[in-house]
Amino acid sequence: METVAITAGRPSPYPGHPLSTPIVLASNFRADGAVEYARDGGTDTWQALETAVGSLEGGDAVAFASGMAAAAAILESLPTGTSVVVPADCYAGVRTLLNEGAAHGRWKVTAVDITDTAATEQAAWAADLLWLESPTNPLIDVADLPRLCAFGRDRGAQVVVDNTFATPLLQRPLAAGADYVLHSATKFIGGHSDLLMGVVVGRDPAAAAPIRRRRQLAGGTPGALEAYLALRGLRTLPVRLERAQASAGVLATRLAAHPGVSRVRYPGLPADPGHARAAAQMAGFGSMLAFEVVGGAGPADAVCAGVRVAVAATSLGGVETTLERRAKLAGQGHIPAGLIRMSVGIEHVEDLWADLDRALTAATA
Repeated sequence: METVAITAGRPSPYPGHPLSTPIVLASNFRADGAVEYARDGGTDTWQALETAVGSLEGGDAVAFASGMAAAAAILESLPTGTSVVVPADCYAGVRTLLNEGAAHGRWKVTAVDITDTAATEQAAWAADLLWLESPTNPLIDVADLPRLCAFGRDRGAQVVVDNTFATPLLQRPLAAGADYVLHSATKFIGGHSDLLMGVVVGRDPAAAAPIRRRRQLAGGTPGALEAYLALRGLRTLPVRLERAQASAGVLATRLAAHPGVSRVRYPGLPADPGHARAAAQMAGFGSMLAFEVVGGAGPADAVCAGVRVAVAATSLGGVETTLERRAKLAGQGHIPAGLIRMSVGIEHVEDLWADLDRALTAATA
């Protein structure tokens, strides 16, 4: 997989050709070719990124202007009245999109505790779409992906897995039976907090065709520069993830022992409820974790304001460590008030720990 991340989507290996796919700035092309207008099929830059992500996930990838555009394309391809089952803890933008559609009669939405596999199956018995996220955002819950994907396929429901947190290096949902994989490529794939992009990967070209059609008609096309940056970021994903994941394990262990922390949510900890499941279905535990600060919202806000190496910011998956108290955002009532979601970057782990320890100690003294 590390080699695929480096090599997939390269230009044709002819002497004198560039090693990397260049930024192709074009809206239309000479007639009688495979593509005549960029919105209908994309430039070489988009297609190279799609080849690379599709190769990693084992399917047919379609790139979008943002992760939300990618999510919307999946949902908008469904008939009116579709029944959708979704985790109660999932990306807030997707939950808002689903709730607004439900309010207008576009689809019916049922939220479930995705860690309760039996309850999820019961809720999805007659569903048309089973939307999964694992690990979830921001509670870092782990779903039983193989079982739920198999259940959805057996019942005739489409299964979508948001694989943003795990990346294709840690789990491949299409191999587990999913129909679609979703990525906010803004996050780990891009990896440098400098672009917006989303990717949907269908299990095969037939599954990807209606998603590509939605992009063509709705115009959620990525920019050439963003596609170039995302592909360049993808090339270093293996080494970035290896470093960040190792640091996340160290920080989770130390946070669990800190007197200012009441709970750490990280599947790499043996005591975590998702540990056994994650160990069975993932190639690693990732670099996302969450921890609850003693004293609740006030001290947690003080931690976010007090860090100097880590950055208080809402996004994740970049080379820099970011953290945020998620319950401060609207529609996040299910999240403990003092919970901080942290995306561990590639800084030196001892600098990160010194920063966190100092901010925690000051905030909870």
